[in-house]
Amino acid sequence: METPTARWRRLLPRTPGRWAAAVAALAVLVGGGTWTAVADDGPPAVQREDRMLRPGGVPIDTSYFTAGGSGKRPAVLIGHGFGGSKNDVRAQAEKLAADGYAVLTWSARGFGKSGGAISLNDPDGEVKDVSGLIDWLAKRPEVELDKKGDPRVGLTGASYGGAVSLLAAGHDQRVDAIAPVITYWNLADALFPDGVFKKLWAGIFITTGGGCEKFEKRLCEMYERVAVSGKPDAAATKLLTERSPSAVADRIKVPSLLLQGQSDSLFPLGQADAMQKAISANGAPVSVDWISGGHDGGDNETPRVEGRVGAWFDRYLKEETGTDTGPAFRVTRTGGIDSTDGAALKRGASSDTYPGLRSGGREIPLGEGTKTFRNPAGSAPPAISAVPGVGGGLSQLSSLGVGLSLDFPGQFGRFESAPLATSVHVTGTPTARVTVKATEGRDAVLFGKVYDVSPDGRQQVLPSQLVAPYRITPDQQGKPIELALPAVDHEFDAGHRMRLVFSATDLGYASPAEPATYTVTADGPLTVPTAPAVKTAAAALPWWTWGLPAAALVIAAALLITARRRTATPAPDPALTDVPLQITGLSKKYAKSVDRYAVRELSFRVEKGQVLGLLGPNGAGKTTTLRMLMGLITPDEGEIRVFGQAIRPGAPVLSRVGAFVEGAGFLPHLSGRANLDLYWQATGRPAEDAYIDEALEIAGLGDALARAVRTYSQGMRQRLAIAQAMLGMPDLLILDEPTNGLDPPQIREMRDVMIRYAAGGRTVIVSSHLLSEVEQSCTHLVVMDRGRLVQAGPVAEITGSGDMILVTTAEEVSEPLAEKVASLPGIGSAVRLDDGRGLLVRLDGATTSRLVADLVRLDVPVTGVGPHRRLEDAFLTLISGGAA
Repeated sequence: METPTARWRRLLPRTPGRWAAAVAALAVLVGGGTWTAVADDGPPAVQREDRMLRPGGVPIDTSYFTAGGSGKRPAVLIGHGFGGSKNDVRAQAEKLAADGYAVLTWSARGFGKSGGAISLNDPDGEVKDVSGLIDWLAKRPEVELDKKGDPRVGLTGASYGGAVSLLAAGHDQRVDAIAPVITYWNLADALFPDGVFKKLWAGIFITTGGGCEKFEKRLCEMYERVAVSGKPDAAATKLLTERSPSAVADRIKVPSLLLQGQSDSLFPLGQADAMQKAISANGAPVSVDWISGGHDGGDNETPRVEGRVGAWFDRYLKEETGTDTGPAFRVTRTGGIDSTDGAALKRGASSDTYPGLRSGGREIPLGEGTKTFRNPAGSAPPAISAVPGVGGGLSQLSSLGVGLSLDFPGQFGRFESAPLATSVHVTGTPTARVTVKATEGRDAVLFGKVYDVSPDGRQQVLPSQLVAPYRITPDQQGKPIELALPAVDHEFDAGHRMRLVFSATDLGYASPAEPATYTVTADGPLTVPTAPAVKTAAAALPWWTWGLPAAALVIAAALLITARRRTATPAPDPALTDVPLQITGLSKKYAKSVDRYAVRELSFRVEKGQVLGLLGPNGAGKTTTLRMLMGLITPDEGEIRVFGQAIRPGAPVLSRVGAFVEGAGFLPHLSGRANLDLYWQATGRPAEDAYIDEALEIAGLGDALARAVRTYSQGMRQRLAIAQAMLGMPDLLILDEPTNGLDPPQIREMRDVMIRYAAGGRTVIVSSHLLSEVEQSCTHLVVMDRGRLVQAGPVAEITGSGDMILVTTAEEVSEPLAEKVASLPGIGSAVRLDDGRGLLVRLDGATTSRLVADLVRLDVPVTGVGPHRRLEDAFLTLISGGAA
């Protein structure tokens, strides 16, 4: 029988798969965009069996999912996150079952309806349970076997479930592939990094588990001992290390897809780096994916992640050698996923090899000198960085350029670079060489971080709100040592400064209670990794170099099919003849889903001359809405009317609509003008109806039209694509992320293009993530979240006005708590929002940073803080009820 290692080696492809995938894709050109046609087949019926099993002697509540068919199939086990249950992963299980897997989910010991005490993935507890579940799968007649008692099986899961996937692969050789998500490699290192107690996250672990009494006795005693002393001991470190995947590092030899979160102060990127090094050293295929979110909130890119996990299992469990499992390394830089099906938009960055955390080091000189500061008695008040439990609040705001970290005077030292001559994209772990001294005979406990400081020095942003703790013992003091800063993926713009800060305290960690004085001397530059092999993906244009004839055939076929399938169209509505767009009760379910909606009960109206911004977080349903508007997919319910005409595939009124979606493809060897002429000829409409000169004047391409497109910059390509969408001067122009990939001057030019186009009485709808640009270019907004309309109206009405500070919260703020905030020094007033989930605070001498510190001290569950008049704050307020 083949071993798992032999099998995955046999599965490695002999020919690249991207060419075959490109040839297989059918593209339909509409307006200025490239669309992929997707069959709308009904999902196969999925059956679920619930039963209580006792794989390790403890009752474990399980659910087993299968779909139709009598053939053998691989199995997948899906673990849940800490504090959850099998119900949390039901949707993913149903999808995998529909895709041809036998899927088993379970509630881990101490969670859901399962019995037993929580023992944090003890090899003799939770890991033994997983082996028992694999035994059960081996007896199922529909499960494919590699040999008797050995089912073809993969494991996946997030956080706690991700760790047990790794552990099962190390303890049970029957596991064939794994895909752990935002999890740990060494739990001791995660909770006691460099010997510093991560007290808030540890406390959340205990609380989420139901209290200390729900845990195995040894774990409860260990936690209480460390929590009281504030310092982990050798026994605590040993106990957690023994229950960590790192303890079986040399035995994990299966294909591993490692997905780790960038917004994660619990299990930071370094945990996945250690996984990758160990597993790849064993000879197994490993891919690493840094997703946008994490335990601190943000977009966890669930559809894209689950899609990539499914492809990984297709390759290594189903043995589909043509499956593209993605690059060896990928990082999300702009949060790009398609809101309809979770497919990755080309907004990430990737490389064919994993760069590690220190690739392409660049030295950034820092100011010299020695900084002296103190650890206060009781280590209070503490500095603020990440605040565990806040969810998608502070870490997400940092990604929007809002700095809410706080260091108290006298408790930190800082070293600052000169303004950067060029932008620097940091991907990995910065390092600094310093000399540290503390009060004689004491450990120095420090927290290092690198801020992104604006040119005027007024704004500092802490990427992902991350800090790195250090315990520097007396024998390490007084001599240069290298300290690693948090691993991040962050671009520092030209003109900005890098600010290296060492603080004596941090809210999330335990610092010594005894007062101490620290001195830190910078012994060299800050070294930042730039990972030069990691390239941001560009729009997929190369297929045009060979695919224009094929595209023409596809267009003809699509038009023919559309003509034949055209059904009776509702009569025009005379009352809406002059209304560019009215959407009423629009709903669309995800493909193969019975009750999951991409868009649900959406209604709004757009008038002539408006520039309307369509906003929403990833997965809000924006792209689904635009596709339905273009007649590319059909709503399940509701209707769309453009100038009173109901939208159907091939509806004549679509000739009054132009669209730019994800960029257009051009023949690189032809000039810009020749590409536009060729495109218009393909539509079959008269040349005089093109209004090419008018479109080009608005787009502002100038002399570049005569040059070959291959010489164009990204900004010029974008403007040419906009000009293509404008051909025929459509009354309604739809732009999906028109500024994606552009630099600030190009973004400003694109803003002017939109404003000029609407100035003639035409209407523009633009979907964008750049809130500042939307605020400057749009007259009206439609804000969506999870498929539903959140708010629609003029920009000024949604953003509000004045200098009030808007504080949004995860829970309702009581009136007594609001009164406490109002009575704080420097606060003029604090008024609860109508729904109670936030405050409008008028500052009267206090700073925003001081307000945040006071709110945290008062245990206010903050999810957002900012000037009420800014669109990004209004946007965060509107979607703050959504899950991270």
